[in-house]
Amino acid sequence: MHVMVVSTVTDEHRFWDGLKKAHGRLPKGARWTLAVASTDGTKAVNIIAHDSVDAVRGFFEEHAGAFATTEYFTADAANAVGLPK
Repeated sequence: MHVMVVSTVTDEHRFWDGLKKAHGRLPKGARWTLAVASTDGTKAVNIIAHDSVDAVRGFFEEHAGAFATTEYFTADAANAVGLPK
């Protein structure tokens, strides 16, 4: 499944530094598909393929949770454009 990770960022530099470190420590079987920020740095969207939303939430919060308020959703891959099914 693909998990949409939508963040309102409070500390842009620390948030992205945390995610850069996290990228190299992905849980077994996880794949980071997308990471993008708004031009003002206050919003971020990440797409991570993994077995569960809870596993992604735990991993993401460990590395960047202190620097953003984040919501997690199962992506509708069947109706997405450009997202592998």
